[in-house]
Amino acid sequence: MPVTGNTEDNNKNNSITHILTSKTPLFNLKLYAVITILVAFVLLFSLTIFLCFRLNRNARKRKVKHSSGLIPLVSKEILEIKALNRNVGSCFSSEEGKIGNGVPSKSSEGVSDDASGASDVSSAADAQNIGWGRWYSMKELEMSTRGFTEENVIGEGGYGVVFRGLLQDGSVVAVKNLLNNKGQAEKEFNVEVEAIGKVRHKNLVGLVGYCTEGAQRILVYEYVDNGNLEQWLHGDVGPVSPLTWDIRMKIAIGTAKGLAYLHEGLEPKVVHRDVKSSNILLDKKWNPKVSDFGLAKLLGSESSYVTTRVMGTFGYVSPEYASTGMLNEGSDVYSFGVLLMEIITGRSPIDYSRAPGEMNLVEWFKGMVASRRGEELVDPLIEVQPSPRALKRALLVCLRCIDLDANKRPKMGQIVHMLEADDFPFRSEHRPAQERYSVPSSVPTSAKVPHPKKLTEKVDAAKSRRK
Repeated sequence: MPVTGNTEDNNKNNSITHILTSKTPLFNLKLYAVITILVAFVLLFSLTIFLCFRLNRNARKRKVKHSSGLIPLVSKEILEIKALNRNVGSCFSSEEGKIGNGVPSKSSEGVSDDASGASDVSSAADAQNIGWGRWYSMKELEMSTRGFTEENVIGEGGYGVVFRGLLQDGSVVAVKNLLNNKGQAEKEFNVEVEAIGKVRHKNLVGLVGYCTEGAQRILVYEYVDNGNLEQWLHGDVGPVSPLTWDIRMKIAIGTAKGLAYLHEGLEPKVVHRDVKSSNILLDKKWNPKVSDFGLAKLLGSESSYVTTRVMGTFGYVSPEYASTGMLNEGSDVYSFGVLLMEIITGRSPIDYSRAPGEMNLVEWFKGMVASRRGEELVDPLIEVQPSPRALKRALLVCLRCIDLDANKRPKMGQIVHMLEADDFPFRSEHRPAQERYSVPSSVPTSAKVPHPKKLTEKVDAAKSRRK
């Protein structure tokens, strides 16, 4: 019986081997080869389906639908400048915050608007949103963001994440959940609420409310649904940018009005400290709103500057602030000048992918102006080029803003008038007559452009000599 059993097993093995090694009608391949090919094909097909699913899912996360199409994605590392700790010379303390849909200043109540764009401050406030806005429970905010799901993330940074939220009344808001990193959430919450808790201006993102349950610190802002300026300048927008020259100047002027109100229309005044393209939010009509006040500093009327730990974004920080920590409105003016260069050229302040002489936007920009190649600075994605007059106006405003002598930089209110004025170039009320028409000291002498008035005087003199 054992012998018979072994014989049957051997016969079965032989029959299976014979079947697997038998040839099939498919190219006379053996059966085991066909089976192997089919298994490999099934695995390859499954892997392809999985990869397609992941790519589609990532694409949906990267692009957000809105009324005018898709908001282009810009994904790049934010380089932050940090210097040694210094004593703070202000009665308010602030820490860094890098995400954005923010803004708040509880010291602005009853202050008249003396800055340019003052008429843009809204005078009416809803009863629920007086002061710092209404208080929201954690449950309300969890429901509005669907449990703070990843699909609702619209921004994130080192100290928090911003979610899109839909409140029960149907209104859409931006919910900024501050991460409690060694008490950082409490500090940033205080800074943002102190900065613009009661400010109402059409070019500043408004604070709607807040949540302070337990250790949670959450700020609720108005929702701006057209992305930020960085996305539209540096994202994939195709061969022609939707940001025409006129739209770009509209964004620049609106941003300048918002900063002018912070500097000149509030008491104490607010220095933003982190003016950059990703902190300029845009609505459907391309109206800009300055956001992210996590780095804001409040300065009293008697304080010209404070000494603090240098914080900001690499490429936008003024030289004197980076080297000495001395902070005043001039620091924001310099950052705005870099932002205006970015708007004109479509280039990032620091771009290591470019040639060595073009990595630093400010230095490249000054060199191009010095070589009288200003028309080559315009973003090639702008289909209709600006007039020489409009371009020269914008270029000179840039140069004035980045003057190495901070005292010679214009105020934000003056910048608004410069960008809006029809006459060219522009005069500074507080500068000597011999300096009014000169290009800032940060530009080589060869770059200086004579004022039309001076040219006219020279022509008149030449005519009189001929007579």
